[in-house]
Amino acid sequence: MEHFPLFIRLTERSCLVVGGGQVALRKVHALQRSGARLTLLAPTLCDPLQELIQADGVTHLPRSFHPDADESELIRGAFLVVAATDDDACNHAIAEQCERLGVHCNVASDAAAGDLVLPAIIDRSPVVVALNSGGASPTVTRYLKRQLEAFLPARLGQVALWAEQWRSRVKQRLSDIKLRRRLWDRVLSGLAASYVSYGNQQAADNIIEQHLGEAERGVLDGEVFLVGAGPGDPDLLTLKALRLIQQADVVLYDRLVSEPIMSLLPKECERIYVGKRQADHAVPQQDINQLLVDLARQGRNVLRLKGGDPFIFGRGGEEIEKLAGQGVPFQVVPGITAASGCASYAGIPLTHRDYAQSVRFVTGHLQNNETNLEWPELARGGQTLVFYMGLSGLPAICQALQQYGRQAETPAAIVERGTTPDQRVLTGTLESLPEIVAGQKVKAPTLLIVGEVVQLQSQLSWFHP
Repeated sequence: MEHFPLFIRLTERSCLVVGGGQVALRKVHALQRSGARLTLLAPTLCDPLQELIQADGVTHLPRSFHPDADESELIRGAFLVVAATDDDACNHAIAEQCERLGVHCNVASDAAAGDLVLPAIIDRSPVVVALNSGGASPTVTRYLKRQLEAFLPARLGQVALWAEQWRSRVKQRLSDIKLRRRLWDRVLSGLAASYVSYGNQQAADNIIEQHLGEAERGVLDGEVFLVGAGPGDPDLLTLKALRLIQQADVVLYDRLVSEPIMSLLPKECERIYVGKRQADHAVPQQDINQLLVDLARQGRNVLRLKGGDPFIFGRGGEEIEKLAGQGVPFQVVPGITAASGCASYAGIPLTHRDYAQSVRFVTGHLQNNETNLEWPELARGGQTLVFYMGLSGLPAICQALQQYGRQAETPAAIVERGTTPDQRVLTGTLESLPEIVAGQKVKAPTLLIVGEVVQLQSQLSWFHP
């Protein structure tokens, strides 16, 4: 580690920036946020810097830095000097003078020339994250900054300030440091932090007070995260889903959750498979509901991970009914449902001005080998039909739609393992698709899409695994 990461208070300290262009502007913006008193040394300034000194009282010395001149007094009076001219020789001369005078210096064009690096900053005050590659790869630093900015909650600073208000009270009431850490892990990963982020501090206060009481009694309940994992591609996870996945102590997962998403779980996370397929339920639904309650009562962060969206043919409503009835705190994170994800990756718009003015999501699951649906309504034109779990009932579905008035030549498609590298799209008509699928040995999970929009697939398809 060539540079030791260190945060320094610059409030009301004098900082000198040499240069008047865009590089200097970026440095000035970073230093201004720290409250430093800034002096700019440059014969001319770019327009944004000119506006900035007029509005914020930054001192401007309208001359150049001359390496041969004695600039000792100017440099000696600064706590930090930033060399940000477009002349490398001049920047190095500034760094040399700073070294002789014992003043910290950052060289914008060459990090190794100075003794101090100004990192890329993610500001969630009072939480601040600094990134630095030692000048080796500014491109990588910028990339990581964008990634982390997206991942860190925008209101993280508010959560930190709220937690500080409770810190002394928690310490007074819980002498055991391990118990305090467990409490804070529960609070910061759970509903309390979410409520603070949304401006409802009273609700957050109530939750932490409840957790404190539980901890004092030696019983600290966990929370349940009901998370939609989307149709398979891990890049389709929401940021909140990813954060909660990485905080899980135990996960109950379905067969539709892809392996790349499962790999995002913490290594120490306990995995419990509760998947279902036709006529084969690994764990009955009522047992899943009770298991969520029991695990939370053990004080664990419980992740209920479902393919697609928990509330679209995912039975998520039944699970949170149980949790709410038992007083177990929970969060629900929606996921991209298979209809949206698979259709998009297949190049099939679910609605289109010329072909479909509505879309219907329908379960294709057979009960007693029959499809008991509102076929007259489903057979009407001008709409797109999306059948979940429709592979085994495909011949019956296509036959029923034709029987109730949908034309035999109506376009239809089966999307197999949509959004994953194994995605396959088979297209045909209500009349031909069952035979096409039978000859291709298609396996679940699949999605059946029926409607005129399917005819656009060949020209709009963009995902080619």
